[in-house]
Amino acid sequence: MKRTPSQQNISRRSLLQFGAGLIGTSSLTAWLGTGALAQTFEYRASHKNQDQLIAAVPDGAHAVSGLTHDEALAKLMEGNQRFVARRRLNPHQDFARITEVAAGQAPFAAILSCADSRVVPEIAFDQGIGDLFVVRVAGNIAITEDIASEEYAVSVLKAPLLMVLGHERCGAVDAALKGGEFPGVIESLVFAIRPAVQASEGESGDRLTNAVKANVRLQVQRLQTSSVIASAVQEGKLKIVGAYYDLDTGEISLVS
Repeated sequence: MKRTPSQQNISRRSLLQFGAGLIGTSSLTAWLGTGALAQTFEYRASHKNQDQLIAAVPDGAHAVSGLTHDEALAKLMEGNQRFVARRRLNPHQDFARITEVAAGQAPFAAILSCADSRVVPEIAFDQGIGDLFVVRVAGNIAITEDIASEEYAVSVLKAPLLMVLGHERCGAVDAALKGGEFPGVIESLVFAIRPAVQASEGESGDRLTNAVKANVRLQVQRLQTSSVIASAVQEGKLKIVGAYYDLDTGEISLVS
């Protein structure tokens, strides 16, 4: 896949933010995303842009969840345990909740999840309308547009927790593991995941499971190339974690 000079320049600048030795320049280029949005990756005049974004949000949309990041994580994991034990509460799923959040949202967690139809964060964590800000993309990869979406959750909606949720037998990771030719632009997904596959080579255990978890760790790192997200972490306003969903049991475990 041929990359434009402008994309290559962006990759080199992003690499400085990312920290030496995490991933290679070509890999950074792959996950930046498409066209004009990728060219704004450095978030020029970030504070001014953020102020403009906040000013454009309707009244009532700035409410915060009131939870700390540790409380938010505990709430997610407790919800998953209810799901696994078949004791779901199904909270915030009635029409009253629709009315309650119509004027504004205050999700207590933001999630970057795979688009796989079997992985539904609101169900797996036993949450409801307005509880989670979910971005779904095949392979749960953090490319420009996905990072921008999570920046909104962090900077405007003030979500205290950001989770990258990978899952067992992920098809996108499996494709990166097996290689080959792919139709359309599917290759862009594979190219973004390939560094994780390479990083997991030689580990004991199942190759695909190892690669899926390595990909979760990689996307956690990539999210932190955002100055908005990194600043929130440094200021103690945000916690970023990786997690793994077991398709057979429904259980979610943290990936360190």
